[in-house]
Amino acid sequence: METIAQWLLTANTQRPDLTAIRNKKKGQWQEVKWSDFYLQVETLAGSLAAMGLKPGDKVGLISNTRWEWMAVDVANLCSGLVTVPIYQSNRKEDIEHILNDSEAQVLFVEDAKLYKVWKEIAKSCPHVKKVICISPYPALPDEDDSWDDFVDLGTDFLAQNKEFLKQLCNSRTLDEDATLIYTSGTTGLPKGVLLTHRQISSEITEVFDLFDITPADSSLSFLPYAHVMGRIESWGCIYKGYTLNFAESIERIRKNLIETKPTILIAVPRIFEKIYAAVATQVETHPLKSKIFEWSLDIGKKVSQATQQNKRLSPVTMLQYKAAKALVFDTLNQEMGGQIRFAISGGAPLERSIAEFFHAAGLLLLEGYGLTETTAAICVNRPDAFRFGTVGKPVGDVDIKLAEDGEILVKSDKVMKEYYKNPEATEKVFQDGYFVTGDIGVFEDGFLKITDRKKDLIKTAGGKYVAPQKLENLLKLSRFISNVLIYGDRQKYIVALITLDEEQLLSHAKEQGWSFQSFETLSRSDSVFELVRKAVAETNSNLASFETIKNFAILERDFTIEAGELTPSMKVKRKTCAEKFQDVLDGLYH
Repeated sequence: METIAQWLLTANTQRPDLTAIRNKKKGQWQEVKWSDFYLQVETLAGSLAAMGLKPGDKVGLISNTRWEWMAVDVANLCSGLVTVPIYQSNRKEDIEHILNDSEAQVLFVEDAKLYKVWKEIAKSCPHVKKVICISPYPALPDEDDSWDDFVDLGTDFLAQNKEFLKQLCNSRTLDEDATLIYTSGTTGLPKGVLLTHRQISSEITEVFDLFDITPADSSLSFLPYAHVMGRIESWGCIYKGYTLNFAESIERIRKNLIETKPTILIAVPRIFEKIYAAVATQVETHPLKSKIFEWSLDIGKKVSQATQQNKRLSPVTMLQYKAAKALVFDTLNQEMGGQIRFAISGGAPLERSIAEFFHAAGLLLLEGYGLTETTAAICVNRPDAFRFGTVGKPVGDVDIKLAEDGEILVKSDKVMKEYYKNPEATEKVFQDGYFVTGDIGVFEDGFLKITDRKKDLIKTAGGKYVAPQKLENLLKLSRFISNVLIYGDRQKYIVALITLDEEQLLSHAKEQGWSFQSFETLSRSDSVFELVRKAVAETNSNLASFETIKNFAILERDFTIEAGELTPSMKVKRKTCAEKFQDVLDGLYH
């Protein structure tokens, strides 16, 4: 087992002229070879050393996903420093807590906006000695550095220290601390998950070796690097040598997919849900298009099922599928770049019908499962062994056992070292050497199926247990619904708080010629109520009577991170939302 630092040395010596990363600059995609990326990392590592940082010191990063983020992270890991990622959308009190708890000495911020956030909490964060602003910021005070200043520091250092990075890389050991990732959590302050090089190496080698990935592959990177899943993509790039394309922004993903034509796509379910919704939007208002789409999807499902069962297709079905591809599916695939071999979904539950839809369209969408505490995936579906509706089979050394109540317990090199400075919390999540995930699951022929979060299970007044995520994901299949809170613990029946997808709803309202003054007034209209009522009825048709949604309320705005209703990884904070909208919920029982 090797560290990321040693993988970087291999990349530099074995594939120096291949493309490591691509990013867009002034409207053009710029390619960076592995040899150049190595030199960039060496320069940054020299800058960090010139600042006097020593192995074990912490370096904070608050930024959107960009190549500089990855380069600093790799420089940290090669130097024995500990990367502390922070969501740029975090509240100030959470940023302050993370910086103080980790005792980060250096902080990278992306731009002027985040620098201003830093200045508001600077006096409360005494450990931070230096701040580097990645994007140009003319008003930067003398005590802090621009990105160019930081790079120049490394350039001067390297002039006196030849082959500096090679020496650093060869000094790294598997049991050194590598990164401290603060879990967003649905309650309370974030907890720091401490991962070593051993956890990272175990995860990357055993997961990526399951897939036939080569340096000829490429991916489009847009997941936040403050989330472990985003980092997995960048670390896997160094291990396998594929090209990492950096998306310009979340809003430009679809455009960047067409431009970069990735062969691998790693994303969260919300991305695939939005693509699904966009397709539905394009066909629903045109009767002929809708009929063609439904016919094509029907043929696609037949092919999908035959593929899953290893059955041969009849000549007629093959001809029909060829026609379906030409009429519908090729267009969908072209909008995603046209070269994707498979996509991986993680970070949240994926509704089975979404995976089946994409497979029918000719795109294999593979769901995996893991937590920050397990360095991401401990189970994953793979091209040669997948089952929709499950999160796949255990990976590598992962040993899973199910407690009496179905809770998933894990033992693996991938499991975190500890919750940083929190021995009590660490002790609580280990049971006889197994990490206690808090998720409930069952095995189906070796494939793990997640049924719900243990702490999220709702017990109605009638004594029936309801898994809220199942209901929430079914409701979100409607393109008009953005977020859902299912509620009903110790109540006589289940109710729902529903927020609307503003973009989809406004578009639909204009198509239908509805008159409205604002999104808020539109959300209160009878027409919108009827749209949501139909979505609830459709969801209820797939549920047992005790788990059906008996009443619902539509909120006039979506849940947000800023209001504390969503975690930075876009999960609904159930307790917070239930408390904030308690009056609305109570009204649903009268």
